Amino acid sequence: MPDGFERSENVFRRVFRRYFPLIFILWIIFVLYPNPLNFIISVQRVFNFDADPGAVGFMLNDFPSDPVAIEKAVLARIPYRHDWELYSMPWYFPAIEQVLERGEGDCKARALVLASVLEAKNIPYQVNSSPTHLWVNYEGKQETSIENDQVKYYQRDPETGERQFQIPDIGLSEVMDSFWRAFWDPMPDSRKTLLISGLLALIAARVILRKKRTAQ
Repeated sequence: MPDGFERSENVFRRVFRRYFPLIFILWIIFVLYPNPLNFIISVQRVFNFDADPGAVGFMLNDFPSDPVAIEKAVLARIPYRHDWELYSMPWYFPAIEQVLERGEGDCKARALVLASVLEAKNIPYQVNSSPTHLWVNYEGKQETSIENDQVKYYQRDPETGERQFQIPDIGLSEVMDSFWRAFWDPMPDSRKTLLISGLLALIAARVILRKKRTAQ
């Protein structure tokens, strides 16, 4: 009859085998988001895009009235930086106060400032999202390879509250390339090491436990 230690070990093996995929995923989440609440907040902000005209009031005199010129000015004022570099996370949607404080950001941050300025100047706009990008659309905006109606999967009109969803016409290779450049390349080496070593350790433990089970 197995003693207490053996029973505990058997329970651990069963739990580990049964929930191995979940443990694998949780490790990835833990390394990428030590505080998972940041990811939840970011998703919520994508679908409830909260432009704040009052937050950009102090700099409205620096911007022209033409939306195309406004966008160029915003892009110049908010240099592009990856979320890894600013927030130590692979993907994070900041509040506009954070963007203005840092003065840098990725497409989400720049879109937030642009939308806030347009709203402050009573210029209509829509917020579009694709699997690789988020941008602000307005009358007179020229389409690009990453900002067009074909690649978007979500659009929200803040004036009417209307939301539209569609299947994006974008290649998987393009999505993977964007993911690699935005999430993996700027990821700190220490986090890469932690992520890979932890996953390898989990796989090794899975193999060892399987061999022990076979040998019994």
